[in-house]
Amino acid sequence: MADTWWRGAVIYQIYPRSFLDTTGDGIGDLRGCIEKLGYIASLGVDAIWLSPFFTSPMDDFGYDVADYRDVDPMFGSLADFDELVEKAHGHGLKVIIDQVYSHTSDEHAWFRESRQSRDNDKADWYVWADPKPDGSPPNNWQSVFGGVAWEWDARRRQYYLHNFLKSQPDLNLHNPVVQDALLDVARYWLDRGVDGFRLDALNFGMHDRQLRDNPPARVFHRPPTRPFDFQDHIFSKSQPEITGFLERIRTLTDEYNGVFTVAEIGGDDSLAEMKMFTEGETRLNSAYSFEYLYAKSLSAELVRTKTRDWREGDGWPSWAFSNHDAPRAVSRWAGTVPVEDYARFAMLLLMSLRGNAFLYQGEELGLVQADVPFEKLQDPEAITNWPETLGRDGARTPVPWDSARPHAGFSSAEPWLPVDPAHVPCAVNEQDTNQDSMLNFTRRLIALRKMAPALLHGSIRFLETPGAIVAFIRTSHCGDEMLCAFNPSEKTVEWQACDGWTIEMAVNIGDGTHPPQQLPPAGGFIARRG
Repeated sequence: MADTWWRGAVIYQIYPRSFLDTTGDGIGDLRGCIEKLGYIASLGVDAIWLSPFFTSPMDDFGYDVADYRDVDPMFGSLADFDELVEKAHGHGLKVIIDQVYSHTSDEHAWFRESRQSRDNDKADWYVWADPKPDGSPPNNWQSVFGGVAWEWDARRRQYYLHNFLKSQPDLNLHNPVVQDALLDVARYWLDRGVDGFRLDALNFGMHDRQLRDNPPARVFHRPPTRPFDFQDHIFSKSQPEITGFLERIRTLTDEYNGVFTVAEIGGDDSLAEMKMFTEGETRLNSAYSFEYLYAKSLSAELVRTKTRDWREGDGWPSWAFSNHDAPRAVSRWAGTVPVEDYARFAMLLLMSLRGNAFLYQGEELGLVQADVPFEKLQDPEAITNWPETLGRDGARTPVPWDSARPHAGFSSAEPWLPVDPAHVPCAVNEQDTNQDSMLNFTRRLIALRKMAPALLHGSIRFLETPGAIVAFIRTSHCGDEMLCAFNPSEKTVEWQACDGWTIEMAVNIGDGTHPPQQLPPAGGFIARRG
C-alpha cells in the first residue's frame, strides 16, 4: 500500500536565501537550513519545502534555472544538499523541493543550443514562432512581469515565448523529448532521496499550439495593474494536453514509495485546474492556488466558498495563507485587530482546514509584511510595478533568529534584503522559552492537529451560522468530531454552538472550556465532542 504520509501534513516552506547565512555573504545557504533543522522539527511539522537552490543567474532568484542538477555555489554544494536530506530524515522530516518545468533560464545549455538555429537537436525544445508580416510578435500574449510575452532573437529570426522575464524562455512541453528530459531531472533528485516536488507555475507549461490571441478579460477579480491583467489567458496557458504530462510525472513518482507532488496553480480559474491536476489516481497528489495568498481581506464567505467547492471526491487540496510570492497574510487581513491576535487567529484557521497546510518561514513567529524601501528592492516584479503592488520582497526578508545580534542573527554581513526593525522583537530567541508566544502557540496547535484524526484527514461539514461567521465540523473515519468556528470580521457576532463541545484551543475569546455565546473580531476556537 502506498505511503500517504502527506495527507493532512503540515509542510514548512524554507526560502533558503533568507533563512540563515553561515558564510557571511548576506545570503542564506543550505548549511543554514541544516543548522536549523532541529528548530523546524520542534514545530511538529511533517516536511520541509525548499524553494530553488539550483544553479541560476538569479534574475528571478532561482526560478530561472540554468542547471537542474546542481546547487548554485551561493547556496553550497551537492554534498551540502545530500547532508541536508540525510539529517532532515534523521529529524523525521520529509524533504520536498521545487521543480520548475514551465521555463528555464536563457543561460541553460538547452536554450543556448535551441537558439542557434532552426534545425539543431533542441530547436523545438522551446516555444519559437515567426513574426507577423509586419514584424510584430506572433500574438497578443502578455508577460506576468510586464510587457509582451515574446522576445525577438536575431539568430533564429524568430520570437521565443516567455510568460515571465525575458530571461526565462518557456519550454515546449508539447514535445515528448522535453518531457523525457524533465522526468530524468525528477528521477535524479528522487534518487538523491527527496520525498516530493512542488511544481512551480505548472499550468503555464502548455500553450495553445495555434498561438491564438487571448480575448480581453471579461471580469476583473482585482484592479488591473499590468497588461497581463487585461486578458483572459485561455490560450497562453492551461491547455488540456497538460494532463498527459501530469500522468507521466505520476507514473514516475509511483515507482518510489511515498513521493508527494503538489502543483502551484495561478490564475482566476484555479479551482477547476486544481481539480483537473489532481483528478483520480493517475495525476498529482495535490495542488494549491492563490485564493488566500492574493486575498486582500479574509471573510467567512471566502472560507466557505473555497473549501466547500473542493468536494471530497475532487482530490486532496493544499492551502497556504503566506509564501514567498505574496504579502504576508497578517498584514493583508488584520485590519483593526492587533496583528499579534490576528496571527494566532489565522494560524488556527489554517490548521483546521481540510487538506495540507503550508507554513511559510516566519509565519510561526507572527511576522508582518516587512517594509522595504524602493532603493533596496530586489524583486523585478516589484520594481516594474512600483508602487501599485507590494511586490514580493516584503515577504522575503531574513528570518530573525536572535534579537541581540546584528541583523537579528541572520548574517554577520549586510543581508541581501534588510531586516525590518519590527521583526526583531519577534525573533526566535525572544519567543522560544515564552510559553505564551506565537511560536509556542503554533507548536501546540500543530501537536493538536497531529493528535486529532478529524483534523488530519477528516471530512468537513459546514454549519448554519450568521454570515460573518464560518463554522464547520471535521469528522474522522472513526467518528471522532472537532468543531471549528471563526469570526474573521471586524465586529462581534452573536452565535453559540449546541451543547456537548469542549474547547481544545481558542484565540481571542477568553479562557472558557465551552463555546461562548458570541465571537469577537478574530475570535475562534477548535472544540472536541464531549
